[in-house]
Amino acid sequence: MLRDQDTEADFQRFLRRVDDVTNLLQGLSSPDSAVREKAIAETEKRLREQGASREEEEESRTTVNRTLINTSGTARPEAVDADAFLAALEKDAKERAQRRRRNEQLANALREQGNEAFRGGDFALAIQRYSEGLEKLRDKQELYTNRAQAYLKLREYEKAISDCEWALKCNKSCLKAYFLMGKAHLALQHFTEVSWLNSGAAGPSSVLLSARQCYEKMLQIDPQKQNLVKDCVSQARLEEKRVRDEERAEREIQAGNVAALSIQELLQRISSPGQDIPYYTGAIRLLAELVEDCTGQTFFRTNNGFSILRNEAVRGAFRAESKSPAEVGLCVSLLLLWQVACAGNEENQRLLLAQPDVGAQLAELLCSGCPQIQRETLALISLYSENKRGRRLLLRLDLSRWLQLLLAFVKSTDARADGAMNILSDLIGEERFQAQCGAMLSTGVLPLFTQLLVCARQVNQAALARGVAVLGSLCADVGLRAQLAQSRECWQACLQLLDGSSAASSPGYQQCVFAVLGLMMNMLLESNSTIQDFAVPISGRCLALLNHQDGRIVTRATGVLSRVLPASPSAVEEVVKGGVVKKMLKFLKAGGELTSRHAIRTLSICTESSRRAQEELLRWDKRFQVLLKLLESKDELTVGNAAFCLSQCLQLPGAASSLLGSSVVLLLLRLAGGDARRTSVQQNSAIALGRLCVAEPRHIQQLRELNGLAILSSSVKYVHGS
Repeated sequence: MLRDQDTEADFQRFLRRVDDVTNLLQGLSSPDSAVREKAIAETEKRLREQGASREEEEESRTTVNRTLINTSGTARPEAVDADAFLAALEKDAKERAQRRRRNEQLANALREQGNEAFRGGDFALAIQRYSEGLEKLRDKQELYTNRAQAYLKLREYEKAISDCEWALKCNKSCLKAYFLMGKAHLALQHFTEVSWLNSGAAGPSSVLLSARQCYEKMLQIDPQKQNLVKDCVSQARLEEKRVRDEERAEREIQAGNVAALSIQELLQRISSPGQDIPYYTGAIRLLAELVEDCTGQTFFRTNNGFSILRNEAVRGAFRAESKSPAEVGLCVSLLLLWQVACAGNEENQRLLLAQPDVGAQLAELLCSGCPQIQRETLALISLYSENKRGRRLLLRLDLSRWLQLLLAFVKSTDARADGAMNILSDLIGEERFQAQCGAMLSTGVLPLFTQLLVCARQVNQAALARGVAVLGSLCADVGLRAQLAQSRECWQACLQLLDGSSAASSPGYQQCVFAVLGLMMNMLLESNSTIQDFAVPISGRCLALLNHQDGRIVTRATGVLSRVLPASPSAVEEVVKGGVVKKMLKFLKAGGELTSRHAIRTLSICTESSRRAQEELLRWDKRFQVLLKLLESKDELTVGNAAFCLSQCLQLPGAASSLLGSSVVLLLLRLAGGDARRTSVQQNSAIALGRLCVAEPRHIQQLRELNGLAILSSSVKYVHGS
């Protein structure tokens, strides 16, 4: 292998020679004659030594014409031809550069071969190729870190650490080296302490960093890696806790701890074949009573407690599709045991899901049809879903069916519905879960979901509301949102649920209405033909909900209107006939921020295409007092839509005259002149200002007094272009 004491010494000699040659070149070209003479003398000495060792390696030779320097000692140093010597050194440097380029190419080729072997799982061959590359180029950092990674796969942790130290000697800011070294220290259980190596040990340093120190170094080099470092430190903390727990458990066993001995005995009984199912069920229940604290959980783990399923009778009962009462009892006992063994114990959680039968069987248990098994399975899964590391463990499984399976519990009238929704609420924010949901959304989830909406009065309404909210959260994914928004069945089911809101006044049903409106708002971020087809009935249902006693429902219904109306002029016409303008003005006068934002956007859409809407706005908001107040809002979206509404209504005869004596010119001038940050707000305000002055020239006098004619000129251009 490369890294022994001779290799290190050879590498250090090479680095010293480079420094010496650099110093000689600087001395020979120095303007100081004393420095120059000293450099010439040193050069003569080096050449004499070089002549005495002809067997040195090719790359260590210096091609110099010795006739240029008198080595007999009879001539003065000034006789040395320094220029010729420099030329010879320059030629040698070029040859060295060429050789390095060739070696670089060879090293890169060997690195690629090593990478290919690594990807194929042949780590020994990968190490061989990386080592051959280092023989060509000893200071190539990537070869050291790649070889360290291969050593980690073979669990040769000390060698991996040494390679990382060599990589850091080549590049002191190598993040990968610190990351891999941290993993190696973690495997060697070097958590927080600093270990000192013997002076003769391999590697370039005498200090061995701990796992946490390696991760802290990464953060010093790149603060942007905070999340990665946080995960690494968390892993180190968990591994340290595992080791400490097992050391404590071992001391308890040595001291004759009764619980430890009982756990060992029970596990031995469960592992013995030939007993009936009730025998194993009883032993498992007794075992669960002993595994309730951290020490008991550790005893369970260190005595291979998770190998229970190796017993053929136990495994058969656990995996049976149609279970007898005895098999149900055993399965429930197992689930209860795993709950107490894994509660608050992340190492046990990891080991449980690592068992080949467990992860794949969870989905089958959820749809088993046995309430007891379903309830305990949900409780077990909840232990994982309620924390980040547990969710990561779950997400290693195939969860493509889980959204459908968990939503089905909405039909339950007991605690299973809440348990299933808790799990969904925990998982829905995970990108991997969202991606897995996409596989079953159209074929499995949407048919079930629409059925639940249609049967909202017969299901657990509180759970259904949470399920609808989960579907709404899925809309954060553009692809899933598009699937939902294109589903005619989904829109029809949403409308059917809204139809029943007047007849069903229960709090649970109103929660469903609120959730469905939120889902519709999210789906309306899309634009497609399905939305256009449903725009009229959607707007009609929302218009009816504007009289609802629940203010939250009114706000969301207004939000749905503001998003669906742009899809259909017919929908605009229908809601204007239904009195939407008066309703929106009422909400705007009430002053709720979110409702106001939705209401003014709804008005801007209606007044853009409906003259009737413009006329009604002028009729119900004389002198535009509501709109003028909105122009002073701190919310620029509200201000922009208010300015747009005003500009539309100013096309009506007499509208501009009704604003004489108001502060409208000053408000619009400030917004158009740059007080507003959004360009759209500036433009809408400029258009309104231009239309105001065109329709009623008497406003120009106030504009002139405010030195705003230049802005008026700009706004006239907007008017002609609008």
